Amino acid sequence: MTEFVVYDVFTDHAFGGNQLAIIPDATTLPEDQLQKIAREFNFSETVFLYPPQDAANTACVRIFTPTTEVPFAGHPTIGTIIALTDTGHGPAMTLELGIGPLACQVDDGVASFVTTAPLERLAKPSPDLVARALGLTPDDLDQSAHAPVQASLGLPFVIVALRDRDALRRCQPVTDAIREGAQLHPAGLDFALFAYCRDGDTIDARMFAPLDNIPEDPATGSASATLAALLTEIAQTPLALTIRQGEDMGRPSTIFAKTTLPGPVSVTISGNAVKTMEGRLVI
Repeated sequence: MTEFVVYDVFTDHAFGGNQLAIIPDATTLPEDQLQKIAREFNFSETVFLYPPQDAANTACVRIFTPTTEVPFAGHPTIGTIIALTDTGHGPAMTLELGIGPLACQVDDGVASFVTTAPLERLAKPSPDLVARALGLTPDDLDQSAHAPVQASLGLPFVIVALRDRDALRRCQPVTDAIREGAQLHPAGLDFALFAYCRDGDTIDARMFAPLDNIPEDPATGSASATLAALLTEIAQTPLALTIRQGEDMGRPSTIFAKTTLPGPVSVTISGNAVKTMEGRLVI
């Protein structure tokens, strides 16, 4: 039997944040069962850990959503860092992900990783389409800093600024419009939408990816990193952002994003995680 643990990520208490299942030793699991196991947990992501290919690194990390394997995601990385720390690793470690080795750290129980991947701007979806996909009107969008943009630091999201917290609260994704977006802009596969409103250094955000069986995600570190890189490039100044997510679905999360300049933008994502469950697979 294979052990598993469950962590709530980007929160410091149980039943908040984003749930993450972790298989600490996946070496005995058949390859054709990994996706099925992720679908059985039905969290936004499930992590399978393997010995590192480079002995100098800490672990090899594979990440699955309910429908597909992804090369990188934020809350699985933060949760994995805390889980490895709980079993004696750290405080510094290097994880092998689909995007390559990633430097990670734990300080006083807070996990962080740094990504220096260049920001890719993949497409400029129509504001009308994006508004329809969110169940809003174009007037609800705030295009003063940027129009909706499909961007990526390893995992694509459509980044959408909204005019206020009320507009964010009223989001009701429309699957047909999201499917239309995925057909027009296939780089993102599922046309995942990261909608936000900003008040100084505080961001309120929601993420929707129903085509990937994620109606709403309570905490999305990879999208937060992409947003932070985008806003830094636009402002041409380093940022320190507090990103609040999950409040509208009863799983409040807090993500910290810090960026650096000059030179290529680097993004540090940090947050807490707590273990809530453990058990064994009996398949």
